[in-house]
Amino acid sequence: MKDLLGKALLAYYYDKETENPLTETSISEIEELPLSHFFRTYHEMPELEQKALDLATGKVLDIGAGAGSHALYLQNKKGLDVTAIDISKGACEVCKLRGIHKVYQENMFTIRDEKYDTILLLMNGTGICGTYDNLPVFLSKLKLFLGKNSQILIDSSDIIYMFNVDNDGGIWVPGGNTYYGELTFQLQYKHEKEAPFKWLFVDFQTLKNNCNVLGLRCECILQG
Repeated sequence: MKDLLGKALLAYYYDKETENPLTETSISEIEELPLSHFFRTYHEMPELEQKALDLATGKVLDIGAGAGSHALYLQNKKGLDVTAIDISKGACEVCKLRGIHKVYQENMFTIRDEKYDTILLLMNGTGICGTYDNLPVFLSKLKLFLGKNSQILIDSSDIIYMFNVDNDGGIWVPGGNTYYGELTFQLQYKHEKEAPFKWLFVDFQTLKNNCNVLGLRCECILQG
């Protein structure tokens, strides 16, 4: 991992004129990823993220914290005990520079199973799961972080709309055994390319079915 996103976030922190990274997926063309998106204030965030932050309580674990905008709001504006983790060294450096007290460069699958009141995974949090086959493992790990009356606040997108619709209203998706929301991403920044990686978008019913199997209650709070 070259940590190109981390390098880009650091560059933006020091100089907002830096160029944006480019992303490409297995079903979409190359497009810019605006770095300003990672530095939004609460009032600049979409309603869905605002709602999640409003619902967050107690001891919080922010997984995939990025530049730390969510963690920063919960720590400074709501006074919560927040731990921010990310696999990106650069992202963690930005979080520390912005004043987040507890920041760790960690993979959620390898950190110890401490208990939290709120587990936060925003900006398509299910993507961290990687593949559909890994979804039960992903949810099982999150469950280990839950204490009594704890919650997981996670967002995802049903990307079925990105596939072709025929004249009869039917939707064509690629064949094979792969779930349609399982994509391959590649990121490019300043002429360097990151190795391709898997990213998962999950429709709500699929998420709910997998939660039910593990004894987790899954509720749709808000649709964007």
